[in-house]
Amino acid sequence: MMDDDLIQWRFGSENTLIAKIDVMAGSISVYDDVLDERFRDRLKLDHQTGSLIITDTRTEHTGLYQLQINSVIKNFSLTVYARLPVPVISSNSSQCSSSSSSSSSSYCSLVCSVVNVGHVTLSWYTGNSLLSSISVSDLSISLSQPLEVEYQDKNSLIGGTSMNCSMKLYTVCQHY
Repeated sequence: MMDDDLIQWRFGSENTLIAKIDVMAGSISVYDDVLDERFRDRLKLDHQTGSLIITDTRTEHTGLYQLQINSVIKNFSLTVYARLPVPVISSNSSQCSSSSSSSSSSYCSLVCSVVNVGHVTLSWYTGNSLLSSISVSDLSISLSQPLEVEYQDKNSLIGGTSMNCSMKLYTVCQHY
């Protein structure tokens, strides 16, 4: 920052002032009480760089931010997504069976699902290899990703990944 810099951070379509550094006056101000206090105790300014730090971001912080340093203006768009729910892995035990051709192989149908989500991808992996994947962009929808597996080693790890969904097969599909 230069000795005569005036740095202003603004938010939203009304360009509401939320933070300011006046280097010449030696003042640093945050205005976290504006806009229905959505920034209350969440704004910090780096006094060396002028960077704005927003802690504990929420969906209400989504929007257009404007940085003005003297007469130079830069705009930033920020999108904050809601926290995703924990996915559930389940099996249909009636669809779990031993293979008639080989007593060491088994088949099992698994489902990884989440409810009330938007902008999410459910994926099944074995190790680092992607087996299947499904995505949704709609708001507030339930999503399921089925998987039928054949496994010989009951300790094989087959994971459904969307918000850390994973488990060992033998905890879901018992050998029948």
